[in-house]
Amino acid sequence: MKKEYFKEYSKYLNRHMEFSVYGHSGQPFLVFPAQNGRYFDFEGFKMMDNVMDLIDNGIIQLFCCDSIDGETWSAEGKECYKRIQLHEQWFNYIVEELVPRIFEINYYENGNNYTDGIITTGCSMGGTHAANFMFRRPDIFKGMIALSGYYDSDIFFGNYCDDLVYKNAPIKYIQGMSYDHPYVDMYRKNKIILCCGQGAWEDEMLRSIYKIKELFEYKDIPAIVDVWGHDVNHDWDWWRKQFSYFVRKIV
Repeated sequence: MKKEYFKEYSKYLNRHMEFSVYGHSGQPFLVFPAQNGRYFDFEGFKMMDNVMDLIDNGIIQLFCCDSIDGETWSAEGKECYKRIQLHEQWFNYIVEELVPRIFEINYYENGNNYTDGIITTGCSMGGTHAANFMFRRPDIFKGMIALSGYYDSDIFFGNYCDDLVYKNAPIKYIQGMSYDHPYVDMYRKNKIILCCGQGAWEDEMLRSIYKIKELFEYKDIPAIVDVWGHDVNHDWDWWRKQFSYFVRKIV
């Protein structure tokens, strides 16, 4: 498996950010780490083991980014406004700086032709980010595989909700969109997959996935919303199986 490591300066965050690329060609996936995780976790938790055939055969190429969750979503006790402001800077880093690099590496360096869009993915908070980025920028991201994500802001920000929190809480802003909103029409054309288990540590995620499923149905957004069994826990062993299962449905 071809693997490359990058460390590049972000003007939006005023710091260097790291990411790794796995594979030599294929459909680009932007992989978000789980809560407070790092760019190397997807490899470290062996999430690629069951899709190595797709990577080696040039079907998919994974771009694993870094997060700053510890300063934003997880920074309980700190001022909410500053937390969400910093998250928005990270959002801009991903969209304005990392995404062009993904296209450069995937297309210009490797000669692929996937400039029509990137698929986002991640587990737990990574699933939250995967969904939020696709829903906020369906022009850039043409699909997602969100595993055990939480799609609202309340368990992180409590009752606090300013304009930026609203913009980063998919349940809130999708609910606020009209049926004929241009983004809703784009969602209908994208590939949307959400999955959650019913086992340990999945209660809040279940509540969230059922709520967003209602919104999809109300606005006629076709999506795969798959709830697995009571033995399926909020953990890497199950995410490894789910990722392999769903990635083969989306490419």
